[in-house]
Amino acid sequence: MSANDLFDLTGKVGLVTGANSGLGFGFASGIAKCGGDVVVWGRRADRNAEAAERLLAMGARRVHCQSVDVSREDEVIEGMAAAVAEMGRVDGVVANAGFATVQPFHEMTTSAYEALLATSQHGGFFTLREGVKHMKSRAEAGDPGGSLIVCGSLTNMTGYSGMAHYAAAKNALAGMMRCIAVEYGRDGIRANMVCAGLFYTGMMGGAPLELLPQTAILEAQNPIPRWGYPADVEGITAYLMSDCSSYHTGDMIVIDGGQSKTLIA
Repeated sequence: MSANDLFDLTGKVGLVTGANSGLGFGFASGIAKCGGDVVVWGRRADRNAEAAERLLAMGARRVHCQSVDVSREDEVIEGMAAAVAEMGRVDGVVANAGFATVQPFHEMTTSAYEALLATSQHGGFFTLREGVKHMKSRAEAGDPGGSLIVCGSLTNMTGYSGMAHYAAAKNALAGMMRCIAVEYGRDGIRANMVCAGLFYTGMMGGAPLELLPQTAILEAQNPIPRWGYPADVEGITAYLMSDCSSYHTGDMIVIDGGQSKTLIA
């Protein structure tokens, strides 16, 4: 392998949940720019189609779109089977789909807690489990290998007011990731988590950067004084999807401009 093709993903297929916007699109574009094939999972067919056009323009060889709600186990099971049937295989799965709300812990309703976990935790479990099933069956047929990437956050390392339910989901997935890494390493299956810091995505509601209070904080305190953008996860995705990371598993990789290394998070 030459230096020019270290992250060449030609022939590899990456499935990304919540891939039609935000961080999910950043994970997907990292695969596309290295020549890989992408399976886009998202609930809205129109936004999936728009994302597919952009990914093809970035270099993806093939893009397959599916309308999948990861909180529904049946849709995930059927979706994974359909993706494998269409693409022939899945080499990487990025469990990214989720959302965040802010609610004081003492006022948090059971419905709010369960709604967030349904997508962010249980959806991640369904997705990772079906990905492992496929990769393990390939390994047993003599074709080992596979990379699972879980989208984490800084709540995997520290506490944030109003985000106990979000932190619960992300930390559950971190524990799941480590167990998968240990249980399936001999099948060539790797699992890692990418912990993203403050990223400017659609979750910000389209508010201008200058009007967001976090902007001033980042500019004053972050070692790299800016927001993260979806493109900032492209490189780590390319690495974790590629054979360069064949000895890297069970890890939590932080992409936050140094925020978690400061005294004030």
